[in-house]
Amino acid sequence: MAAEALLDFRRRKDDLFASGRGPVRGAALEAFTGLSYYPPDEELMFELPLMRSAGDSVTLDTSTGETRQMAEFATVTVPFPGGAQTLTLYAQPGEDAPQSLFLPFRDATSGSESYGAGRYLDAPVIELDGGEGVRLDFNLAYHPYCAYGDGWTCPLPPAQNWLKAAVRAGEKLG
Repeated sequence: MAAEALLDFRRRKDDLFASGRGPVRGAALEAFTGLSYYPPDEELMFELPLMRSAGDSVTLDTSTGETRQMAEFATVTVPFPGGAQTLTLYAQPGEDAPQSLFLPFRDATSGSESYGAGRYLDAPVIELDGGEGVRLDFNLAYHPYCAYGDGWTCPLPPAQNWLKAAVRAGEKLG
């Protein structure tokens, strides 16, 4: 995503949250002036081939202690500047040809610079060199709604999606 388009996307998201149609409520909404973001970083934008998984149903823990069923759709090896790491992407159970995959992750910023439970990334499925690929733009990484208050149930990133390095892209704490 080009820097100008990313900044427009962020402005529209801030406007949505400020309107009261997002997860921010009560006194926090009255004081809301926008989310905090890392500067855009083109080194954290990738188009990568997918390695399809068996599609097994897995149970992800959530912020409320409930569980959420997802399907392990694929893995992808991301060439982060500090070293490559393989991550698991998820789809809704029974979805054979999703348009987008779900990537919950934690990184070295979790709990200090970004929400402690982790962040999410929606990853569009793309055609890549005649095969199936995914677009991972960590500049679009976002906090789950449970970061903004009670009343939300948010899947927690599984251990295989805990990154050792800091991903300084996307949303960050105020």
